[in-house]
Amino acid sequence: MTSKSKMDMESVLTLENLTIAIRNGIDREGMPEEQAKEMAQHILNFFGYSERMIDNVLEPEDRDAFYMLEDTGILTTEREETTLYDGREWRIHYWLFRKERILELVCGYDMKGEDADSDVSIYEELEDGVWDTLKNPGASSF
Repeated sequence: MTSKSKMDMESVLTLENLTIAIRNGIDREGMPEEQAKEMAQHILNFFGYSERMIDNVLEPEDRDAFYMLEDTGILTTEREETTLYDGREWRIHYWLFRKERILELVCGYDMKGEDADSDVSIYEELEDGVWDTLKNPGASSF
């Protein structure tokens, strides 16, 4: 991870970091970077400088994109209930960024904390003679 892409929980979410998180969260190889960047810009435009945004400003197509990002863990929802003057309950739904998950995706880690870029099996890292050693325990120790 480069210092340019570092993000902590207190920092402002940048277009660059959200682009990386979207690309890593949705489809590492299949989503072109430009498409991920456009989506990140579109999402950030809704939030502006806020940590959360109200759901009722979204059009159905936009809401679909938000649900897709919720599935990857980039966004989450929250709701607030209030009582109106006439006694009715009113629910307000909000969308929030999950900065911890975004940080995981920017750093290249999956939900389990394992390196998501690693296609190497743990067995590929073992020395060639390790299996022979296990078959003959007295032959040598490693």
